[in-house]
Amino acid sequence: MTTDAGEPALTIDELAARAGVTVRTVRFYGTKGLLPPPVIGPRRVGHYGPGHLARLALIEELQRQGMTLAAIERRLSALPPGLSAHDLAIHRAVVASWAPEAVESVSREELGRLAGRELGDEDVERLVALDVLAREDDGRFRVDAGLLRLGVEMLDVPLSQETILAARTALIAHSRAAAGELSRLLREAVAERAPQEVKSLSAHMHPLVVQALLTTFQRSLREELRAWLSEPRA
Repeated sequence: MTTDAGEPALTIDELAARAGVTVRTVRFYGTKGLLPPPVIGPRRVGHYGPGHLARLALIEELQRQGMTLAAIERRLSALPPGLSAHDLAIHRAVVASWAPEAVESVSREELGRLAGRELGDEDVERLVALDVLAREDDGRFRVDAGLLRLGVEMLDVPLSQETILAARTALIAHSRAAAGELSRLLREAVAERAPQEVKSLSAHMHPLVVQALLTTFQRSLREELRAWLSEPRA
């Protein structure tokens, strides 16, 4: 069975496994109104789509930030209706950007639990190559749980590892260049101000700058893709 968008539909067990939560948790979120109801298919079986998976990932991210269920419910209710899985994923990325780095040392078994799915040897090697994981001498791995989720999602992207690594290198280079230029502009603008005032202004500007960068990049990428897809194929 597939969704209206042609994406494969998931049973509640498959959804829970993909999201790295329990079936009980999925049902609980549903009763709280945090998840929209499933589509009822043949034999009265509920089916879930990418939107449910993306919303679950957002809920889990908000919980990692320390938000209560009541606060999460208010946060989700404030979102515009009809957000796609893509929109929800971007919203989660913004939320995750404020999370402190939480690097921990985990065993091979614990790694699968954190990832929310079974990881084969090839998956692990790819995550190491992407710098999502770092091997330790005793066979364990150093990993940031927030970064791991992004890395696991990248495993399903139908691109070669070389292409993904090149894209990562380009993003890091341009992000650092933008951060350096913005930092220079800010330093020049506040050079004569008191240290406490500079600290307060920086804290106020940080979320605004991140949101501006994300919005600008989204629009630029959309324009690039539109131009690319409209070009006549040879």
